[in-house]
Amino acid sequence: MIPRRLLIGLGVLVVASILLTNYAFRLKRRVEDPERLRVYTRPVAPPGAGPSQKVTLWVAYDVDGTIRSRDVQASLPIDAGERTKQVLRLLFAAYLERRSPHPIGEGADVKDVYQLGNDTLVIDLNAPFADAHRSGVFVEELTMLSMLESISANVPNIAHVKFLVDGKERETLAGHADLHSYYDMAVATQAAKGLQ
Repeated sequence: MIPRRLLIGLGVLVVASILLTNYAFRLKRRVEDPERLRVYTRPVAPPGAGPSQKVTLWVAYDVDGTIRSRDVQASLPIDAGERTKQVLRLLFAAYLERRSPHPIGEGADVKDVYQLGNDTLVIDLNAPFADAHRSGVFVEELTMLSMLESISANVPNIAHVKFLVDGKERETLAGHADLHSYYDMAVATQAAKGLQ
């Protein structure tokens, strides 16, 4: 006959192993759950080296088809390319919020910004920005104008901007907004005034 203490100890070990196995499977599911991982795919702006300053973002609102200024505090670099990258990342962060007035595709980010001369920028956006963007003439135009106006408000002396996607030219954003040619900032500002 098996001693009673040994049976109780064996029973406790079996119950503990069942509970630990259940706990391990729950942890595995939690790690593999794409909804939980999606939170960490948003662009993270690097901390600025300078003092915090007022940054004016021009945010698009789909409900009434306008763009409105929104002031935030952030540190911006002096270099025009890095400054533009930081401004656009702040704008994208506003669009990636849960109750965004103008949602864009998850994972949208600015890969790099190149400065040509003193007055021209080439902005390289990542594929999720363009691939997941909603299609429509007005929706795409709101996105482009909000980006251009945000750059105009925070990066001085920029006259022309060109957009690339993953380092390559692309005809349109999501079928409508032109990405093939350079944007004239003065023309974009005039167009944006009609939507304010």
